[in-house]
Amino acid sequence: MHGYVSRSAESALQKALNQAPAVAILGARQCGKSTLARTYLAAQRVPNVFLDMQDRSDRNKLNEPELFFERHRETLVCLDEIQLAPDLFPVLRVEIDKHRRHGRFLILGSASCELLQQSTETLAGRIAFLELTPFLLSEVGNIVSWQDVWQRGGFPESLLAASEDASYDWRENFIRTFLERDIPQLGFAIPYKIMERLWRLLAHYHGQTLNYSKTAAAADISVPTFRKYLSILEQTYMLRLLPPSETNLKKRLIQSPKLYMRDSGLFHALRNIESFDDLMAHPANGASWEGFVIENLIAANPRWHASYVRTSNAAEVDLILERGRRRMLIECKLSKAPVPSRGFHQLIADMKPDAAWLAAPVDVPYDYQTNIRVGNIRDIRLNY
Repeated sequence: MHGYVSRSAESALQKALNQAPAVAILGARQCGKSTLARTYLAAQRVPNVFLDMQDRSDRNKLNEPELFFERHRETLVCLDEIQLAPDLFPVLRVEIDKHRRHGRFLILGSASCELLQQSTETLAGRIAFLELTPFLLSEVGNIVSWQDVWQRGGFPESLLAASEDASYDWRENFIRTFLERDIPQLGFAIPYKIMERLWRLLAHYHGQTLNYSKTAAAADISVPTFRKYLSILEQTYMLRLLPPSETNLKKRLIQSPKLYMRDSGLFHALRNIESFDDLMAHPANGASWEGFVIENLIAANPRWHASYVRTSNAAEVDLILERGRRRMLIECKLSKAPVPSRGFHQLIADMKPDAAWLAAPVDVPYDYQTNIRVGNIRDIRLNY
């Protein structure tokens, strides 16, 4: 049994509430948003109230939201699953403007700010956004192995399940519930079987550059429909499109984004990989490791711009992280004795990064060459 696991977003949440009237924590369903919010509220000495928009009795309390918010002007009001009550956003704007102070509202949602159009349109200048991912290795590496985090993914119920079977069953149920309930609740009338087929198809393109026409044809849907469905999965935090780098290398570069399932555990469930032994024998294990590394590093370093680069002659860097004038190159290798490709050396010479890493499942980090280090995810540090 594990108690509450501290999240790296806690300090960012406190800072945001001290600076903005409203703070939105956005992330995938079941990734720990409610637990983080309830734990934070329990630790505060200020009055607070927690309302779950999935709970009918809680929603009834907001039959007259103007009166409710007026009564609780000195209270930190937390609204969970806000995407189920988009009509509240105009009311929140008016209430914030009537009585503006920091830390009035804490909003939790399972869709991105782009998908929650109401929040970006009516609360501009009044709200700060934080993204909460499933557990990162840096958050749970002291209580579970990196192998378990990679195999099971970061969703708490999956990662901390009593057995591999229980973890896999939870992920299968999550996939079904997400498609049957969560997508329709966002207002999208998409047949379950079509979306499931597309999601499982996309899992086969994990780690590859995305060809919209080819993938749409494989899914037997039009390109505009494919783009729409892809956007829904992206905006609900199920997949990530990693953009190509805008670096001018005076070489022909691939301009399509690369596609990744954001949670490694869900990726394994979509590919019917039930155990760690199955993963080690699966031809997609290298792509799985690459996605696991990339998601952990991007999520742990939100202020760094992420991209990748691939030239027409197949020289490639899996992940480029840039902030200001600093640039880090990361190549993912599923090997205890990783060897960088010739193209990686070429791109280091061309791009002149501050540091380059080979992200590999090693126990102890070490120098491979000057300015190239080998390390596991927990060893890669981006200093600014």
